Amino acid sequence: MIRRMATNPIPQFPAGFLWGVSTSAHQIEGAVQEREPSVWDVFTAEPGRVKDGSTAAVACDHYHRHREDVALLAGLGVDAYRFSVSWPRVNSPGGLDFYDRLVDDLCAAGVRPVPTLFHWDLPAGLDWLERDTAARFAAYVSVVAERLGDRVGKWITLNEPAEHTLLGHALGVHAPGKRLLFDALPAAHHQLLAHGLAVRALRAAGATDIGIANSHGPAWPASQEQADVEAADLYDVLLNRMFAEPVLLGTYPEGIGELMPGDVGSDLRIIAEPLDWYGVNYYAPTRVGAPQGEETGFGGVSLPAGLPFSLRPVEGRPVTDFGWPVVPEGLPELLTGFRDRYGDRLPPVVITENGCSYEGLDDQDRITYLDGHIRALHRAVEAGVDVRGYFVWSLLDNFEWAEGYARRFGLVHVDHATLKRTPKASYAWFRDVLRTQRRRGVAGARPRGGVRR
Repeated sequence: MIRRMATNPIPQFPAGFLWGVSTSAHQIEGAVQEREPSVWDVFTAEPGRVKDGSTAAVACDHYHRHREDVALLAGLGVDAYRFSVSWPRVNSPGGLDFYDRLVDDLCAAGVRPVPTLFHWDLPAGLDWLERDTAARFAAYVSVVAERLGDRVGKWITLNEPAEHTLLGHALGVHAPGKRLLFDALPAAHHQLLAHGLAVRALRAAGATDIGIANSHGPAWPASQEQADVEAADLYDVLLNRMFAEPVLLGTYPEGIGELMPGDVGSDLRIIAEPLDWYGVNYYAPTRVGAPQGEETGFGGVSLPAGLPFSLRPVEGRPVTDFGWPVVPEGLPELLTGFRDRYGDRLPPVVITENGCSYEGLDDQDRITYLDGHIRALHRAVEAGVDVRGYFVWSLLDNFEWAEGYARRFGLVHVDHATLKRTPKASYAWFRDVLRTQRRRGVAGARPRGGVRR
């Protein structure tokens, strides 16, 4: 029997606040034989790349079972579903037909479709180190927008270019498996350029509600010693400011622009195309110190020796099954810091990902995690940050990249042998949170006008 954890009601969020859940194509769709290969297919075919030796060939088989998953979304009562469109699938015969069906079924269920146009599954043969990939991305975005734009009213260009650069191009632990360290910076610049070109392509197609999903978290110095503070400041530049400021301000932090390829000034004018909202993926702060002369890291991320900073554990906090510290107060710290730093250049914020990995159907730890983070988010709202939505990562237990199937982030358990879906205690808890918000009549309501059809 699943235990139900009694909690005080979540504070009321503003009217029109958007509640949702998120997934990504490569992690749930499967059906790899029915699309062109991606860099992740190439990466996972190499022995030793994924910890349990698995691939996403089947994943959750969402491609064939999407109606079952839409029913789970409807039962959960979310306003919106953030999914990603697979560029390799769109390049394949019938690929757009799948997203047509998915969007139609979401609209019929009263769930707003919120597609992310790139979530790491670059078509095999393309490379973010090449400038031309940004132009190719914009052309693909135009194709998707033309097909789905009559029903999709909210768009996300890229997901987490920081992680895709760091893990995939600098450290080599994600696809495409390059270990370039600081020579990976062109991959960051070309993704940001692709974002700006995609915003232009979406505007040309008539889109009016466009954002990006950048990952951010506070960088805490390991101590107040000058060396640790400077190391944390550098880490903050590389993982936060280098991806926020080109988009929000049209500039790179000092010292970064000259490391980027091409005519950076012209590119920044494209990258800084105005957004309607800014997406933040938040999981935890990072404690950073001066170099220690040896490999450091925690929570699945290791940094080689020789870098100008080192990662340290965030002590005195519970950790998820992934080893990530649970620090809800880092979310309002992050958001108020962004508000203070960027002022009116920061558009309304949507939390596009927040979640945790825990085992079990009776996942009380996940409930505690989500409860704490939603309450912390409300404190940011009370502090004057314009927050418009919150998406849980994730609807389903999925293929967790280089971790394979060892990490479970879902509100719904997936038996990866039988593909049976079983809602967890956290699914029922989140459903009840949304019902309570709506019953009060001041939060969680779908935006005026309903879903665009």
